[in-house]
Amino acid sequence: MKIIDTANNIAALAAKMARPKVISAYPITPQTTIVEKLAQYVESGELKSEFIRVESEHSAMASCIGAEATGVRTFTATSSHGLLLMHEMLHWAALARLPIVMVNINRAIGPGWSIWSDCNDSIAQRDTGWLQFYCSSNQEVFDTIIQAYRVAEHKDVQLPVMINYDGFILSHTSMPADIPPQEEIDSFLPPYSPEWKLDVDKPITHGNIIGPEYYMEVRYDMQLSQMKAKNVIKDIDKEWHKTFGRSYGGLVEEYMCDDADTVIVASGAIGAEAHASVDELRKKGKKVGLARLRVFRPFPREELKKIAENSELIVIDRNISVGMEGAMATEIKAAVGNDIKQFIAGLGGRDVTHKDIIRMYELAKENKDGWYSVEVE
Repeated sequence: MKIIDTANNIAALAAKMARPKVISAYPITPQTTIVEKLAQYVESGELKSEFIRVESEHSAMASCIGAEATGVRTFTATSSHGLLLMHEMLHWAALARLPIVMVNINRAIGPGWSIWSDCNDSIAQRDTGWLQFYCSSNQEVFDTIIQAYRVAEHKDVQLPVMINYDGFILSHTSMPADIPPQEEIDSFLPPYSPEWKLDVDKPITHGNIIGPEYYMEVRYDMQLSQMKAKNVIKDIDKEWHKTFGRSYGGLVEEYMCDDADTVIVASGAIGAEAHASVDELRKKGKKVGLARLRVFRPFPREELKKIAENSELIVIDRNISVGMEGAMATEIKAAVGNDIKQFIAGLGGRDVTHKDIIRMYELAKENKDGWYSVEVE
């Protein structure tokens, strides 16, 4: 079925088709229309799920944690300050090894108050143990939500997943998407069979105090599961491609990188816009490629290192780790072990066009980088 709709409505449809038993929700711009749509599905009987209206985003995640621990599939969505309010519970969900799936609509942090996009909200959660995906189209939003449940619930992973995309740029923009029939989604994503759950007939202690002799092992096991998730993500993306004809490259989507001497690295909507920049630069005879970072956690170290062997990297971050640089640039430098050119761009929803990306390429070739349109020009 072909539809044209906003990323938020498509995200709600994907969540519905994943058949969660519990949805816990609190509204925040620009995420609100996701949970509103899910509420309509539940009210109309299209979705058999318990819809829990809570008093805050902290409670929304706490409700998902409680429900998931009883062995049922859950879903929630948030944005910006709502995600920050969840911070304590994000750590709890990951350490409890609960495969919750959540959509986060990237929105800048205030003050000054902004409802427009940048990625500081999700980047601030990179150390919580959640897997992080960054989508570049409405179709990818749908596909990734379904895939995310398979990844999160895999026996080798058992960690929560956060799906991120740009506020308004995608969330409220209508684009076409191909929606498979429910029976095909059910075949790809069978009912949740938990590795463990709370059961009054089989009592266990869970989340209790843990001494120094064991706590480090708990963290180490999370690290191992994140590393195992790399192959799980790739395998599920390949299975999705075989079943539905679409692939996103697993962790990194490469475009014209085979013969490139320069590769632009970006994510989200900027990653999508960079396709047009690469096409235009190619017409000018420039050997430029694009590596769209689809997955930030687990970090695709090996993939980026391979790309950097024969190409200079130009990294565009829609975030800033204040006092250092863009978070993506920092981690790429640590991964590839060589110098890169880097730009901070698009904070607070500032538009980044394909012409801006071409200008960043030109500045990088002049051995300039930094804050695009702030310090550079």
